[in-house]
Amino acid sequence: MEDIIRLSKYYNWSMYQALLHATKYSLNQMKERICGRSSGSKKGGGLKPFFEVEVFLEENKTVLKPSLDEVQHSINKAASAVLKSTKKVQNWNQKDLPEDDRKPFYTWIARDKEIVKVILLLTGSIQGTRNNVIKFQASFDKFSWLWKKGMDQELKDFNKKIPTLEDYENKLRQFEELAQEVNEIDGHHQIGALSLKTDKVKDSLLEWIEKWKYRFSKDLHKKAKTLLESLMDELKQIQLKIDKEVVDIDSLGSVMFALEEIRKKQSDFAH
Repeated sequence: MEDIIRLSKYYNWSMYQALLHATKYSLNQMKERICGRSSGSKKGGGLKPFFEVEVFLEENKTVLKPSLDEVQHSINKAASAVLKSTKKVQNWNQKDLPEDDRKPFYTWIARDKEIVKVILLLTGSIQGTRNNVIKFQASFDKFSWLWKKGMDQELKDFNKKIPTLEDYENKLRQFEELAQEVNEIDGHHQIGALSLKTDKVKDSLLEWIEKWKYRFSKDLHKKAKTLLESLMDELKQIQLKIDKEVVDIDSLGSVMFALEEIRKKQSDFAH
């Protein structure tokens, strides 16, 4: 009988060790995947991202989906699931006890110091990257004028300077350069175990740039149309003078003056 009890205790202890090792291994693998340090290699030897997070422009500010809190909640939930899986495995020699009184190996495993340490590390794993993520989000603040400044007021201030065609070209070129800067932003930015995908926020920024570009282009077209219509009216008046019959020196002078006006208008139009 003693041999049976001893054998039963041995296998009970072996089962506990096996579950303890499996739990530690699973949690440590999570820790290495989420909290591991980069090896410093520039060619894929570092920590690979574990979570993909989209960066959006929402209500005129950058937001993450899922949020950092949601990512941390997922980590906590996964760590808890690994640990609680041992609740379904009961200690040996309890078959004569009521089901509710039987103790699982979880009771022992949850008290292991190494496991407690890893669990605590995992439950705060995202906190270490939070500041770097906030800093990355702040890098988009330089584009905030796109939605903070009023287009109508900016256009009004621009027109107060009586802009030339070259001024409009420079302004539109600035929008093109800004769009190029946005397009050059990397599509993925890794911070720790997070891969921040920027395609969505880049699309939103480009949409804002197109709105500004369209607003100034529309104003330029409106002015150009008005100037062209005014020029056509003037040319019609000049054409009437040219079409008059030349009967004397005065009428010839009037025609020559009209031709000079046409050359001047052509020169002005070319510039």
